[in-house]
Amino acid sequence: MPFTIDTARNIFPSTLAADAVPATIARFQQLSAEDQLALIWFAYLEMGKTITIAAPGAASMQFAERTLQEMIAMTPLQQSQVMCDLANRTDTPISRTYASWSANVKLGFWYELGKLMEQGRIAPIPESYKVSANANAVLNTIIGLEGGQQITVLRNAVVDMGFDTSQIGNFERISEPVTPPKDIGQRTQVKIEGIDNTTINNYMNNLNANDFDALIELFTPDGALQPPFRKPIIGKEAVLRFFREECQNLKLIPERGVSESAEEGFTQIKVTGKCQTPWFGGNVGMNIAWRFLLNPENKIFFVAIDLLASPKELLNLVR
Repeated sequence: MPFTIDTARNIFPSTLAADAVPATIARFQQLSAEDQLALIWFAYLEMGKTITIAAPGAASMQFAERTLQEMIAMTPLQQSQVMCDLANRTDTPISRTYASWSANVKLGFWYELGKLMEQGRIAPIPESYKVSANANAVLNTIIGLEGGQQITVLRNAVVDMGFDTSQIGNFERISEPVTPPKDIGQRTQVKIEGIDNTTINNYMNNLNANDFDALIELFTPDGALQPPFRKPIIGKEAVLRFFREECQNLKLIPERGVSESAEEGFTQIKVTGKCQTPWFGGNVGMNIAWRFLLNPENKIFFVAIDLLASPKELLNLVR
């Protein structure tokens, strides 16, 4: 076969991803636990001025409710310690529970914590707290990013907290219930300028409809998907789990694309457009590139999802 997962990652190498995002996340992770928590709180307040954060559904929050109630019953000092333990990835029962949650459950947990802090039921950042120079620099960097890049930084900041799952061994992943696929009559069909490929159109349409069972059948058995700033997820079972845990109720808005022949009957296709998440709805559209490599049977061998550096990158379709 002419391609491996590693070589497939290099298709359309001129695509400029938002490298400021992983760089900012790395700087955030070097801060003290107290600074990380303060920065999340300040960013939450700052983003709330311009971005409407959607409340998590009751179904997705049922798994975090016991932990939230446990924290509400604690003293303010104990509450602060729990949050510091999460940031420090300390081995505690709550940190282990948190580590087992899917990304959406973790996001919902912090959303509820923010509300409880505003209500005074969870210990807020002390009024006397002084943001360190390093934390203030990271906060200013986040404020200067585009909306889609801001939410990616803050999402990854909280998703990476909790005890290291690689040290837990076997554990049960806790995720929100999978939303049923939309009825056929409720589904919309995408139109992509420059692209007339059934697999690509079905990828977008099925994902928008939460039809993950149909979506995964577009992949080869050893196919892979690379989310933004992460390693490739390889194999249909693992990719399907990713779709179910992290891609529910997304809205993909592909705009234009280009298709090129590759070696031994493969086809490489790049599509650019926007993606809206249920957490922020139509308020924030992340600028996205999808880089597909299809095998001769028109199945997806590899797709990389890139968060783009700037809106002008939506027009960058050259190889």
